[in-house]
Amino acid sequence: MPHTAEWKVRLHLFEDDDGTTKAQVVLDTGTTALSGHGTAHRHPADANVPEIGDELAAGRAMEDLAQQLLNIAERDIEGMGVPRPSTRQVTGWSM
Repeated sequence: MPHTAEWKVRLHLFEDDDGTTKAQVVLDTGTTALSGHGTAHRHPADANVPEIGDELAAGRAMEDLAQQLLNIAERDIEGMGVPRPSTRQVTGWSM
């Protein structure tokens, strides 16, 4: 059974005067929305390169979102009655 879907992702970046960059990534699946968050803190002695803070905060926000998606998928698989092995590998569904 073929399946096609389009999920929309928005990434918002905010930098404070103190060198803290915050990121929020929002995933809209059409039926649900998830939000991941990440921060990066520039050391006062470091050069002010906003792109680095953006990259770190965005990467951490996406990592947060990815973990949420993996947890949801794992719960969905368990809800189907598939036994959970000692490793995160489930037959037919690589985790």
